[in-house]
Amino acid sequence: MSAEGGGQVLLPVEAEAAVESLKQFPLKEIGGPKWSVQHEVLEKLNMQAILNASAQEDEFVKDYLITCDKLSLLIYDLLATEVWKEKVFSEILDTEDFDPKTTFPLYMVLYHEATVINLLETTMFYREVCEAAEDCVLDLVDYCYRKLTQLIARSEESEEEKDEEVDVSQDVSKMVHASNLQELEKQDRKLNFEICIKAVSLLRYIVDHLEGLPLSVMTRLLNTHDIPQLLVQLIGTPPWSHRKDGKQYKYIDGKWVQVDFADSLKLTKIEGQVWLSIFQLLMSTACQQKYELDTYRKNTILKLRSFLTEPMLDQIPMLGELQRYLEHLSMMDPPAPRREVILEQVPEVRDYILHSNEGKWKKIAKKQIKSFFDPSTSDLKMQAKRWADTYNFDVMEGLLSEPPKCAKCGEDASKRCSRCQNEWYCGRECQVTHWQKHKQACDLMFDSLKKLKEHEQAKG
Repeated sequence: MSAEGGGQVLLPVEAEAAVESLKQFPLKEIGGPKWSVQHEVLEKLNMQAILNASAQEDEFVKDYLITCDKLSLLIYDLLATEVWKEKVFSEILDTEDFDPKTTFPLYMVLYHEATVINLLETTMFYREVCEAAEDCVLDLVDYCYRKLTQLIARSEESEEEKDEEVDVSQDVSKMVHASNLQELEKQDRKLNFEICIKAVSLLRYIVDHLEGLPLSVMTRLLNTHDIPQLLVQLIGTPPWSHRKDGKQYKYIDGKWVQVDFADSLKLTKIEGQVWLSIFQLLMSTACQQKYELDTYRKNTILKLRSFLTEPMLDQIPMLGELQRYLEHLSMMDPPAPRREVILEQVPEVRDYILHSNEGKWKKIAKKQIKSFFDPSTSDLKMQAKRWADTYNFDVMEGLLSEPPKCAKCGEDASKRCSRCQNEWYCGRECQVTHWQKHKQACDLMFDSLKKLKEHEQAKG
């Protein structure tokens, strides 16, 4: 792979072949060799899609996903990974005698959900992608609903639990040497928060393109899940805002950032996504006709008035129209509930995954531990070679918005491990102190990079 220009992970012809190669894997094969190869393919497609979108170039990954009819497969993959985390991963964590040499193979499955939702978020900005997903959008709506409820539950956690995550960055390379399953659980929690944030953006794109989607999508958003109520709760108790030691922090671009009072009034991207979703769901004529507005829903929605301040209206002027609507709503009684018979489609993908694996979770976990998640040293070396190729760190650095952090102390780092070219340090003292923890991963990555270089020289 090269990093020419803005960063090239896949050429268009390679991306087309990669998309065509995507296939559906049953739950029991998640984490296996063939699944891992597809994970690497999706990671490369994801990186290329981000690079093209950031540089405002031809987004050929999006086009191939449509022409090759792979959107429904991506949604299945996302939901299968979610079910695996809920049902199988929990069984693996409860296995008493499981003590793997490295937790990275497990982390790769957890990270897979982030890869797939990131690819969907990047491409579903476009209406034609949402429409190409067809009825599978219903399953995606349910997925976003579950993630929103997780965000709301997180906003109700104690301050001590939130403090643990402030200023902690998410880094693939750190998990190569993660030492135990407890650390893996902690990383899963941090990763899941970022996934939930992505789900908010994904929901916003679905809401934006409702007019081109099946009518059942609107019904499911408004009345089955009552998404407007959830969004109001998120505005009232935002999980992406936190106070610690008298300082204000906001979750911006994948990290917690300290902000002063003036900056705390500025809307972040995720806050803007929530407000735009609310605006569309409450102000669209089609949504107003569909939303069953009772007294409870009315009173909840009216809570938005206190947040529509002058700084808010300055940043999103269209919210002035929402403010006027809320004033009018406060003076009127909700219409009488309609007693009509409604036939609607229901999501089927997650139900299929759950039904086809019901009662097999423990058996699947035991088989995957034996076959996939406790590899030998030789297998680890083979996998590390693929990881070194997939997670091309020169390309990935082009996607980062801040300098790398020291693996030991977390400060800005300028020196990289000369052997594996993977881990970063602020100075020699931290590197020496961290060596015992880094040694195993360093040896694996160094051997793999060396063999990769020798192979390329032999080909040349």
